[in-house]
Amino acid sequence: MGVGRTLRGRTLGLYGYGRIAKAVAGYAEAIGMNVQWWASDAGRERAIKEGARVAESREVFFNSSDIVSLHVRLKPETCGIITEADLANMQSRALLVNTSRSGLIATGVLEAEVACGRIFAAVDVFDQEPLRDRDNGLLTHPNVLPTPHVGYVTEDEFDLQFSDIFDQVNAYAAGKPIHMINSEAYAPSANL
Repeated sequence: MGVGRTLRGRTLGLYGYGRIAKAVAGYAEAIGMNVQWWASDAGRERAIKEGARVAESREVFFNSSDIVSLHVRLKPETCGIITEADLANMQSRALLVNTSRSGLIATGVLEAEVACGRIFAAVDVFDQEPLRDRDNGLLTHPNVLPTPHVGYVTEDEFDLQFSDIFDQVNAYAAGKPIHMINSEAYAPSANL
C-alpha cells in the first residue's frame, strides 16, 4: 500500500462551480493546496468573475491537477461528461474523486483506467447501487477507495436537506416551485 502524499502545494482540480465545490475549495486552500476550476461555460464565466483560477483548457485542467474532484449534477446534458480522454490526460498517480454521481463518467471508463494501475480513485457512487459485484474493479482494485454514498449523513445535513425539501414541497403546493432543473416540464394546470 505504501505511504500517503502531502496535500500542501498540490493542485486540486474542482470540476463544477457550485456550493459544494466552493466549500471543498475553502478546505483545500486552508491546508495549502492550489485550487483550479473547470465547469460549464456559465460556471467558468462565474468563476472568472469571482477571481477563481480557471484552467486554460479542459486538457490542461485534467493534466495539471494532482486531484480531480467532481461536483456536477447529473442531468441529460452532463451524463458521461468525463470521458476516456479526460482520464487519459490525468497525470500518473493522480486521484479522481467522485462523490457526485457515477453517470458523470462515461460507462466503463473509470474501471478501465483504474485497471491500468496508472491513476487512483476515491468513489462513493456507482452505476449499480448498492454495488454487489465482488469482481468489480471499483471494489477490488488496490488503487480505489470505495465507500457507500453516505458522507453527507450527519444530523446537521439531514436537518438542512429535509428543511430544503419541505420548502420545495410547500412552494410547489403554492404554485411557485423553486430549485427546478427542468422548469419546461412544469405545467401549473397539472396541479389540479
